[in-house]
Amino acid sequence: MPTEDQKITVRARGPYIVEGSVPLVYKKPITSEHGEPLTWQKGRAIPTAHTYTLCRCGASGTMPFCNGAHASVDFDAGEAADSEPIAAREKTYEGNGLAIKDDRSLCMQAGFCSNRVTNVWKMVEESGDTQVRAQIMAMIERCPSGALSYTVEPDGDVIEPDLPSEIAVTPDGALWVSGNIPIQVPGGQFLETRNRVTLCRCGDSKNKPFCDGTHKEKGFTDQ
Repeated sequence: MPTEDQKITVRARGPYIVEGSVPLVYKKPITSEHGEPLTWQKGRAIPTAHTYTLCRCGASGTMPFCNGAHASVDFDAGEAADSEPIAAREKTYEGNGLAIKDDRSLCMQAGFCSNRVTNVWKMVEESGDTQVRAQIMAMIERCPSGALSYTVEPDGDVIEPDLPSEIAVTPDGALWVSGNIPIQVPGGQFLETRNRVTLCRCGDSKNKPFCDGTHKEKGFTDQ
């Protein structure tokens, strides 16, 4: 769980302001010989102060940190994300011993939900097989955005992976925030606090402040 002073503030037309000595690290997906994401590997920690700013316009020359570039580029900072709880948007796919919860609006296209043979939506039909069910659970728990989650009872609580309170910089992609760190948007409102979310840092998501996978379409790079 985060400490009482940890939070992320989305500054209007500006960066993310991170308070409370939130650890900042690199994480990258480990892929198969076919390019399929399999799991995550944590890289080195990035030194930070108690409070630091992270770029969200996609133009900083000191990635992942903000260097003020947002003031000199045509950055559309409009926040479009639905502030309602995820339960109001997600669709449920019932299986045997498992139900998948899916909110497509939060997907960052990380790819852990599928492989060259199948995907979790097809697999749910075979979830009576415990090995298939375990594979579905593992694939969903690696989803960084939390667009996918699951329950083991039809009306049961969502089961979440045990994740640290930290921010992970993903390769040429989103900021992966984990561990229930509060996020405050311009105007002072807090978004629903969740165990895992992904924040846009290419500047072009249509679901700001969340990532919607646009960085892949535009060929965003943080190098």
